[in-house]
Amino acid sequence: MLDAFVSHPHWFWLTLGGLLLIAEMLGTNGYLLWSGIAALSVGLACWAFPFSWEMQGVLFALLTLIAVFLWYRWLTKRQRCPDALLNQRALQMVGMTLTLTENLSNGLGHVRIGDGSWRVQAQQDLPAGTRVVVVSLEGVTLRIAPQIPEHTER
Repeated sequence: MLDAFVSHPHWFWLTLGGLLLIAEMLGTNGYLLWSGIAALSVGLACWAFPFSWEMQGVLFALLTLIAVFLWYRWLTKRQRCPDALLNQRALQMVGMTLTLTENLSNGLGHVRIGDGSWRVQAQQDLPAGTRVVVVSLEGVTLRIAPQIPEHTER
């Protein structure tokens, strides 16, 4: 069998490519995909144009690096998603406008947002019913400031 691989090197590369792609299907998250494609490409190139073993190895390495580089560039352009704060609920609240349901004492209190209660902190005491804006997050405490009412000019 080893004689078959030596006399027909394209079978070695096609077999290696197939094995890498099969291993990729078992769940390696893309690590073997590009090496498998490169091995299949080298196998097809060796079938069409015979190369030395050294040249085949260099071609395999170059094709793997080129494929990974192109995949990386495509992936970085594709992953610019607007949901950068996904699964970061507290950071999603920055900029949110809320109405206090209880008075703040010493600048501290709680506010209900959805089905949860969040600790809030302000620079000063604020009465219930005050419209506030979440300005930042410190640990699990939302920093708030009174909302400045918009004035319309006539």
